[in-house]
Amino acid sequence: MSTGPGADSAPAPAPTTMFSSLKIRNYRLYAIGQVVSNTGTWMQRIAQDWLVLTLTGSASAVGITVALQFLPMLLFGLYGGVLADRLPKRALLLFTQSAMAATGLGLAVLTLTGQVQVWHVYLTAFLLGLVTVVDNPARQTFVNEMVGPDQLANAVSLNGANFQSARLVGPAVAGVLITAVGTGYAFLFNGLSFLATIASLLLMRTSELHPSHRTPRAKGQLREGLRYVSSHPELIWPIVLVGFIGTFGFNFPIWLTAFVHDVYDSGAETYGLLNTLMAVGSLVGALLAARRGVSKLSILVGAAVLFGALEVVAAFAPSFWLFAVLLVPIGMFGLTVNVTANSSIQMATDPAVRGRVMSLFMMVFVGGTPLGAPLVGWITDVYGPRIGFAAGGAVSLLAAIGVGLMLTRAAGVRLKLDLRRGHPHLALVPKQQGPAVRKESPARAG
Repeated sequence: MSTGPGADSAPAPAPTTMFSSLKIRNYRLYAIGQVVSNTGTWMQRIAQDWLVLTLTGSASAVGITVALQFLPMLLFGLYGGVLADRLPKRALLLFTQSAMAATGLGLAVLTLTGQVQVWHVYLTAFLLGLVTVVDNPARQTFVNEMVGPDQLANAVSLNGANFQSARLVGPAVAGVLITAVGTGYAFLFNGLSFLATIASLLLMRTSELHPSHRTPRAKGQLREGLRYVSSHPELIWPIVLVGFIGTFGFNFPIWLTAFVHDVYDSGAETYGLLNTLMAVGSLVGALLAARRGVSKLSILVGAAVLFGALEVVAAFAPSFWLFAVLLVPIGMFGLTVNVTANSSIQMATDPAVRGRVMSLFMMVFVGGTPLGAPLVGWITDVYGPRIGFAAGGAVSLLAAIGVGLMLTRAAGVRLKLDLRRGHPHLALVPKQQGPAVRKESPARAG
């Protein structure tokens, strides 16, 4: 229950439908601002990858850029969670969004004046990563303050749908813009797009927020968050899974630029098309998650298995169009993994440590990229895009199987195969607790 202002007079929680959290004014304002800002973010991602590739001709250089952007999350991510638990999240987001706008505008000026060099892109990516250390946990936990716990799973799913809707538009527009006038205007649009999110934060009615308890400054808060996660299997194993998938399975800037450049001998418009097809699948995955309104760990593991398996299959697709079509379900299951892990972890976490737990989640999900991206880029350069893509998928698949087994063990259940007609072929059932007694365990595997 909310303890925020106005909680006593709040109506009974509305049932969850696909778009139910959009009925809340503050969240609706935020979602509108995010559509604009996320579109600019995707435009910059495409422009940044393509600019580095044209400056260097190397997939490894793209990997280094991605790694530098996420290195701060790996090094300082947990400290960002401590700040998110201590400080008012709306004010914190006003600062981080303004700083992100400055990085986009700075890169735009360098590119449009013809002064840009690859080290400028590296530096900008690193500075953006530093801001993201604080922005990510603040944004993740601010969702609960806007909608309250009853609509949290739905709002997290709609955030994913919002991000992927922008991904449909951003890469396509960026591809056309880069071809027509160059990468600089994509960076300019991104810098200006943050004004939409800043405006939405300023227009919110603070009396309708559900502010969480702010943790006072004290020693040992970082260790406290880590101890909390380590004592809850329903938190630590999903975090381990998204760590493997984020480090090895989500290196699409490296793989898609390499496939377009080396396998299909095409240009920026094709790169934008492939990103758009992935976004279609991701949007479908987000909307299906919003419609479910629940986050089960069994869905998380199943989606991760299919995600890894499809990456391996797509890596060896014999034709361009088969490769392109397979990106749709890859995007769908990848987004399902992200959204389901995010919402299930938030709902299973005490609000007092939620910022630290979500910073750990984001640290392993995107912070592993500095470790994985250069390695994946090197494999892609040396052995080719197909081997690089397949290797990332294989690691994701094995991690999903391993974590699935650990979760079923922690929940006291086992996987049962039943080939009889009219029975579910695969089901989770309680383990035998002795020769004649079957005891139900408090399963959390969904």
